[in-house]
Amino acid sequence: MNRSLSALTVLGAAGLLLPVVPLVHAAPAEQNVPVLNGDFADPVMKGDGPTTVGIDSWTGLNQRYSPAASGRTDASHGVALQKDGNTLQQRLRGVRAGAKVTVRYEDSPAVSKECTGEQVVAGQPYAVVGSGGAVQEATTAGDPDRVKGTPGKGRWTGRAYVFTASENDPLLTFTSRITDSKTHVTCSPMIARIRAVEVPPDVDKTVNKTTLGTSEAFKGNDRESTLHNAAAACNGENACTFRPDTRTSFRYYDRARIVGEAFVNCTRNALEHSRLLSYSERAHDSISQTYADAGLALNEVARLPTSGDRTEDEKRLKERPMAAQFALAYEKVWQRPWQWFSSDQRTVVEKIQPGEVSWVEMQPSRERVEGWFVSKKDDYRLHVVVDGPSRAVPDRLLQRTGPMSEAEKQRCAAARPMTTTPVGADAPASSSDKGLLKSPASRAVGARAGLRSVPLN
Repeated sequence: MNRSLSALTVLGAAGLLLPVVPLVHAAPAEQNVPVLNGDFADPVMKGDGPTTVGIDSWTGLNQRYSPAASGRTDASHGVALQKDGNTLQQRLRGVRAGAKVTVRYEDSPAVSKECTGEQVVAGQPYAVVGSGGAVQEATTAGDPDRVKGTPGKGRWTGRAYVFTASENDPLLTFTSRITDSKTHVTCSPMIARIRAVEVPPDVDKTVNKTTLGTSEAFKGNDRESTLHNAAAACNGENACTFRPDTRTSFRYYDRARIVGEAFVNCTRNALEHSRLLSYSERAHDSISQTYADAGLALNEVARLPTSGDRTEDEKRLKERPMAAQFALAYEKVWQRPWQWFSSDQRTVVEKIQPGEVSWVEMQPSRERVEGWFVSKKDDYRLHVVVDGPSRAVPDRLLQRTGPMSEAEKQRCAAARPMTTTPVGADAPASSSDKGLLKSPASRAVGARAGLRSVPLN
């Protein structure tokens, strides 16, 4: 019998073994999506309605009723979608393309006293759709006891609509399907208490800093064709506030690059020497890249300190309000200053063995911040991604030595450059020319000047 198995059986019977729990990967957590004025309470209305005044943060003129007139027990107002395809729309702020969005709301047949029993007995049709999702056709609950001239009490039913966003800030749209010309304008399906959650897509950290994507601008729920108006709206000291999205902002190490030259030791001895290394980093932003991709000159108001020219960037840092708005928001969120550019110098000592090469690589630490410039009136919104040198973690300097490449070996083996001897290059050396040298004069006392020899007597 297997003793190990027997021991395990005894321990299990005694309750001393922990239960085996299978490893399960947790599903991505849902996150709330801000639906602005989701209870339709703004602007404040007088009386019970219906009113056709525009509803704050929503597009489309629809009939609005007070909570009491809508037959609700909470503070939510009911909105009746006018007939003939009229819509109720809002862009879901901060939702990125690829997010799975779930919209929850309630619907009811019309409470208008103008409705006949026939118009609401079987419920009323409408449609809901989000950018990238399928159109979901729906029908409210029926209200068979209605009599024209008597307001309805509301038959509210909870609903849900799920879609995957195909664009940033997807557009959520409710549309009435009432097309009967005999139906009174206020007798149409009602919507109330809109809420939303999302499962955001994974952050793609492989995107290069020189291709940060296309910036977008919105005015209310409408997409702007250019970035200019939104950037101009932020051209003031306190005209806009930058709102970073911490979910999609991150730190990372960039690709290593060689700093300075590679030093090749072609000698037979180890070499040791010091050298000074200088390196610098600049920032990049999606606004300037969007203009460049479109072949347009970058507008003055949209110029962040990301040109790569230190003098120009220092000028922009002082003059461009958007640069200050970005840096202020960054420091508030991460509790450290933002830097648009950086530079440094290091002295390194290299010890290079014979037949080896020495070089230094640098891996800069960087930060990518994504977010929105939002005007004070919350009408213009400008999306931007900024990638710059990080102060949060140090850069990496890698001092390296290694074997020569084949090209370097060939270079080290090459002959020393020499000139040729055009005449008699292969002839033996001639005799000594020592006898042709002039003998120096003797410096002995009493010696006569010019005396070259002494006679032998």
